[in-house]
Amino acid sequence: MFEAHGAAAAAGWRATLHRVLAVAMLVPCAAGCASALAQGTWPDRPIRVIVPVPAGGTPDVVARLVVAPMAARLGQPMVIDNRGGAGGLIGAEVAAKAIADGYTLFLSSPGPLAILPHLQKKASYDPIRDFAPIGLISSGPFLLIAHPSLPAKGIGELLALARAQPGKLDYASAGNGAANHLAMELFKSMAGVNLSHVPYKGAPQAVADVLAGQVPMMFNSIAPVASFIKAGRVRVLGISSAVRSPQLPDVPTISESGVPGYASTTWFGLLAPAQTPRQIVQRLNEVLAAVVQSAELRGQLEAQGHDPAGGTPEAFGRYLREEFAKYAQVVRQSGARID
Repeated sequence: MFEAHGAAAAAGWRATLHRVLAVAMLVPCAAGCASALAQGTWPDRPIRVIVPVPAGGTPDVVARLVVAPMAARLGQPMVIDNRGGAGGLIGAEVAAKAIADGYTLFLSSPGPLAILPHLQKKASYDPIRDFAPIGLISSGPFLLIAHPSLPAKGIGELLALARAQPGKLDYASAGNGAANHLAMELFKSMAGVNLSHVPYKGAPQAVADVLAGQVPMMFNSIAPVASFIKAGRVRVLGISSAVRSPQLPDVPTISESGVPGYASTTWFGLLAPAQTPRQIVQRLNEVLAAVVQSAELRGQLEAQGHDPAGGTPEAFGRYLREEFAKYAQVVRQSGARID
């Protein structure tokens, strides 16, 4: 009995010692990073920006628009590190576990931070606890696009077709837990239709298969499919915003086309690993805000169908918590799950 008690006590002391040593190892890093910033030596080498989608996806496009002018202001290169797969889970896990020294950042959409944790119980990160918000970049709607072979020219005809063939119509997404996955799951729930999910490892691959007619439809951001719409290679059935887009004023909203109250938008924000020194987060926020509010980037984001945002780290943190709570309810009501 005493031996067992002694062994348990020893194990407890060892666990405590490990925690103390782990904290002790973090303190010099935080102090050193803060000191480096105060002395004007941060950043003194390239900064990695993890983007949890393959090259060519909308988050990747937004990242490349943002990091170039940020790098110019910071005086160091900012290198995009595409870590696609698992709906953003892979990239988010890498970012969450990175050293919190200001040299690894994470550009994310709602999928990895507000949606996937409600669908994927195996996620090894906490989107609220493990990241330090820097700033919101932009937000914007999705288009519901379809291959011309789909015998539906609008939302009303799509609903009739889906109700006549429950479960037989497929839709593509950028992956389980991606924002366009949940946009369709919300549509299914509110419209009372049954569509089958075909997840991809990123939006570019999904769009390619819709263009080829392999999958009949999907939600996607405006810019990557604008040229295909113009060329008649895909048809637009509706837009997911609450009001019509200035970029596509003739495209009706889904809400006005047969699913009253429907609205689903995506957003992009910049974060760092938790425990990144406050001075570095604040400096990054100041640079990001200046870039986002510049006339050049505002025009580029609006051309992507997005509204420029900005704001403080605290405001982005509050928004992230609100989105996390919102999608918890959406997932629950829609019955969405990892396939």
